[in-house]
Parts: sequence; structure tokens; C-alpha cells
Amino acid sequence: MHELSVVNSLIELCEKNAKTNSAKKIVKVEVKIGKLSGIEPHFLKLTFDTFKEKTICDGSELIINIQEVMIKCRSCKVESKVSNNEFICKHCNSNDIEVTDGEDMLLMRLEME
Repeated sequence: MHELSVVNSLIELCEKNAKTNSAKKIVKVEVKIGKLSGIEPHFLKLTFDTFKEKTICDGSELIINIQEVMIKCRSCKVESKVSNNEFICKHCNSNDIEVTDGEDMLLMRLEME
């Protein structure tokens, strides 16, 4: 379960941002998790809720937004959303594509006091 190391990094990032902004508390943490990130949202939330105690994030709410997998066709340049794990351009049926979104986890927003 690598969610523990992800949560540790997330809490460290929250602490760094709070210090930079002279905040005493994080109220809300909003993240975007790509479907190809390998992170299980349920386990991330469970781990965050368990390990946020006695940190700057104690009592904060974790909001998780799931990012669909987006691709761009190198042949016809059309961007589209991947459905059913079919990595093929819906416009021209080419498999010469690149993934443009949906592989990462990003900290999108912090609400601080």
C-alpha cells in the first residue's frame, strides 16, 4: 500500500504551504487523482484520515477529484477521453496516441486558517 508514502508527502507539502503562508491550520485539502496514477482513492482517504491527526491537517477535509484519462492522437491531433481502457483515437482509429492527463496525483487547492 503506497498510499502511506503518498499521504506522508501530501502532509509534508501541506505543512510547507502553511508555513509559507503563516497559516496555523489546514481546513481543506483538494487533490486530483488520475485513473492511471495507481492510487486508490478509498485507501488514500482512509490513510489520510488516519495519519492527519497531530499534524497541521488535523480535522481537515480531503476532497478527491478523479481525473479521466485523456489522450491526444499524434496522427489527427484530436484530443479525447479514454473509455473502457481503449487507447485508440475515436476520430481516426489510430493507436499512435499520447496520454495527456490522468496519470498523476496533484494537489489542487488548500484552504488554510
